[in-house]
Amino acid sequence: MKTFINDDFLLQSDFAKNLYHNYAKELPIIDYHNHLPPLEIDGNRVFENISQAWLAGDHYKWRAMRAFGIDEHFITGNATDKEKFLKWAETVPYTVRNPLYHWTHLELQRYFGIQELLGPDNAEEIYERTSAILQQTSHNTVGLLQQQNVESLCTTDESIDNLQFHKSIGQKGISPKVFPTFRPDKTFAIEQGSAYVAYMEKLGKSANINISSYKDLLAALENRIDYFHEQGGRLSDHGLEQLYYFQEGTFNVESVFNKVMDGKAISEQEVQYFKSQVLLFLGRSYHKKGWVQQFHIGAIRDNNKRLLSKLGPDTGFDSIGDFSQARALSGFLNELDRTDQLAKTIIYNLNPADNEVIATMVGNFNDGSVKGKVQFGSGWWFLDQKDGMEKQMNALSNMGLLSCFVGMLTDSRSFLSFPRHEYFRRILCNLIGNDVVNGELPADEKLLGKIVSDISYYNAKNFFDFNK
Repeated sequence: MKTFINDDFLLQSDFAKNLYHNYAKELPIIDYHNHLPPLEIDGNRVFENISQAWLAGDHYKWRAMRAFGIDEHFITGNATDKEKFLKWAETVPYTVRNPLYHWTHLELQRYFGIQELLGPDNAEEIYERTSAILQQTSHNTVGLLQQQNVESLCTTDESIDNLQFHKSIGQKGISPKVFPTFRPDKTFAIEQGSAYVAYMEKLGKSANINISSYKDLLAALENRIDYFHEQGGRLSDHGLEQLYYFQEGTFNVESVFNKVMDGKAISEQEVQYFKSQVLLFLGRSYHKKGWVQQFHIGAIRDNNKRLLSKLGPDTGFDSIGDFSQARALSGFLNELDRTDQLAKTIIYNLNPADNEVIATMVGNFNDGSVKGKVQFGSGWWFLDQKDGMEKQMNALSNMGLLSCFVGMLTDSRSFLSFPRHEYFRRILCNLIGNDVVNGELPADEKLLGKIVSDISYYNAKNFFDFNK
């Protein structure tokens, strides 16, 4: 059967169609948060087959296959790449109303020109056809990015990373531009005990500092921030259940650090206090550098302990958490703002119940110094779908200024995921187009077209200082 995805997919009015085709479609992509491996960009990897490019590391597809009753052997196990693809194709028709159904067929069409719906009847033929196309120069990793008009992208990199591949990418003059993002979560994960102590040794080596005190830790972090900055890094990112805030001095942070390093037990309150103090230090450091700090809050990870022990972390067993966010988030941001050291900030929530909380909270700290200085981040993870995006944009519209929004990102490990920007732009144009049809907005193409263009590209272009 031929695909339902045509030129006007998701665009329900003539005004929406005009907005998308004339103001959004052709704009470049700034993907300011993803998990692509820079090694594969630097090496310009050629994928042997579509399973390697499409299924490896994709938790969304893995969860769907498990729900459909596919054995783990065909998901993360030792089945051949072709066998895994055939099982995915068997699952696809039954993903209707899940965003995977849209993404799958958008990606097949945009990268491979495939107009058919994927299913068990055509799976072998599509596997062979796509795998052959992937051998072409246009479909190596750099080619895939260039096909989608990606101008720049930001990978997510551990604080100890030597960024050798970012350096090489820059030296080779590869387009798109690739920038590192500082991800220091392990540097304050003191609940990990002996694993944290071991990580301190790695961090110390990367910074050429012997970390034996809390002061040493902060010096090492500052050293690494400087290093990332030298390599073009202008963003940080943090994955947290929630932000924490305590009155300074609630605990002795040096004492807490020493207890961990000595293998002694610490309380949950001490863990949270320590995290809050390190994050405040980091926030002030980012401000000094002119960086953007990102906080992804609200995930509860590794829920299935049986399968965690079998398959390891990051294999598709995370979900939305129901953590209390508002008061500590307010205290944390206020502590940085109090001394005018609050960097440009993006906050992403995973629980849709927190949409209005976050949308109103960011408004408290927009001080007129920068357009959209504190951002309500785009629909993230489980909210990275039509309903989630619309709800995020509606909350932002109601509580703040949608026109200042820095827009979409892939948050993906796949080089085939960039049509998600198209998906977002179509949803944005349709949202505004429906308001025009309903008489809730003027049919002012020039004004609304500019806002669509800004959200799709120009706001991000101006928000991130990649050229400084």
